[in-house]
Amino acid sequence: MEVVLTAPEGSQEQTASGGADKGTAGDSAFDVVIIGAGPGGYATALYGAAAGLSVAMVELDKVGGTCLHRGCVPAKEFLETAAVYRTVSGSGQFGIGAQGSAGKDEQAKPTLDFSVSQARKQQVVETLFRGLEGLLKGRGVSVFSGSGTLLADHRVQIAGNDGSTTEITGTDIVLAAGSVPRTIPGFDVDGKLVLTSDEVLALESLPSSVAVVGGGAIGCEFASLLSDLGTAVTVFEALPTILADCDDDVIKTVARSFRRRGIDVKTGARLQGHTPDPSGTGTVVSYDDGEKVAVDAIVISVGRRPRTEGLVGPGTGVVVDDRGFVVADATMRTAADGVWAVGDVVADTPQLAHVGFAEGIVVIKSILGEPVLPVDYDRAPWAIYCHPEVAFAGLTEAAARQAGYDVVVKKDPFGGNSRARIIGDTEGLVKVVAERLPDGTTGRILGVHMVGPWVTEQLGAGYLAVNWEATVEEVAQFIQPHPSLSEAFGETVLALTGRGLHVG
Repeated sequence: MEVVLTAPEGSQEQTASGGADKGTAGDSAFDVVIIGAGPGGYATALYGAAAGLSVAMVELDKVGGTCLHRGCVPAKEFLETAAVYRTVSGSGQFGIGAQGSAGKDEQAKPTLDFSVSQARKQQVVETLFRGLEGLLKGRGVSVFSGSGTLLADHRVQIAGNDGSTTEITGTDIVLAAGSVPRTIPGFDVDGKLVLTSDEVLALESLPSSVAVVGGGAIGCEFASLLSDLGTAVTVFEALPTILADCDDDVIKTVARSFRRRGIDVKTGARLQGHTPDPSGTGTVVSYDDGEKVAVDAIVISVGRRPRTEGLVGPGTGVVVDDRGFVVADATMRTAADGVWAVGDVVADTPQLAHVGFAEGIVVIKSILGEPVLPVDYDRAPWAIYCHPEVAFAGLTEAAARQAGYDVVVKKDPFGGNSRARIIGDTEGLVKVVAERLPDGTTGRILGVHMVGPWVTEQLGAGYLAVNWEATVEEVAQFIQPHPSLSEAFGETVLALTGRGLHVG
């Protein structure tokens, strides 16, 4: 039977009997077969094809995966909608009138048609999707539409969306099936009262009130954008703090901002369940010892689980742990020879698209026998797009002390930064954690932590400093443009030398 392959409009039709972009119509054997076409999968495919390997990729849905269609990209588009709304709301301070404002002391009241933002989001996604399809076609990657299962002897069975099945083989196999949102007992997802990120990103209008369950990166992003767009938000977090993996100063800054904006954050919360209103218009969340809060909807943001159901058949030698993750070593090798894993399916790694990109490069270099530098997960860059934004790489102050370092720290609030004052966004700071050497001087930069305006775009210099194990003296010599937000990083590092300009 045939399985129709995904192909860009105007390209030659592809079927499961072979890839139209590589080899003859009868080809079913490839150098590399990748199951999953999310960031980890398609990065592996593009990098491998660029190296001259014949590559096939199996995808049940669309190339781009969760990140492009139901995650990173659409979520950030909505966060940008929130940013534009905030900007217009504060336009009076720049002397620019907006609906409902007539002067600098009056609050602008812009209108919001969320369906327009939804349409814009979809346009962004579709443009990137078509571009990715074209890029894969241009590299000669054969894309098979269906659900892939790894069988023994490097065979991949493809169950087509039309009920058909076929098999292809690869000298090397890469498992990159991604993840899906986690759920919790007592909160069955129905797409109306109880939503995951998938459903939130498909909304045509916003609820007037929500309970966000989970105060990690995803939960804080949703809480921030919904609040900015007029929704009353209550955040429930079981841990003692939101953003538990962040530096304490970053956590305090975000928590303070949330309080100021009316976001009710309940940490250490024990959820007991929810009771839908008989009218179907809302529900009541019960928590702790009989406390209750009524909301229009509940957003479940408690992380993601690996999508490994049906991914690995018997006799492959691949180890899947009791949590559903594929076990792989530092170079992404699984327990089976010639089988690799990247992205969210891999155990004990950050579920970040850019980490999946890096893992894919490691896999292809390993297949080619090239020198490989494994991904250093402890130094990976993190970006959280709530308001204020969060970005960091390396050790927090607490983690550095726990690791036994004699630590020296400097912080530079954005309140003293010229560019932050100019754009009217001064909330936040830059914090640099460095080691103190036995002679009292300052050595390597161990961690860079930022919270504030556009810090997700500023982390590059800090990430390089941490990963190149640069010293404070080395980085302090670099000149930062003035006026710029990036000056805050340069000023903070310069202050660590003991001779700061604007930072003591």
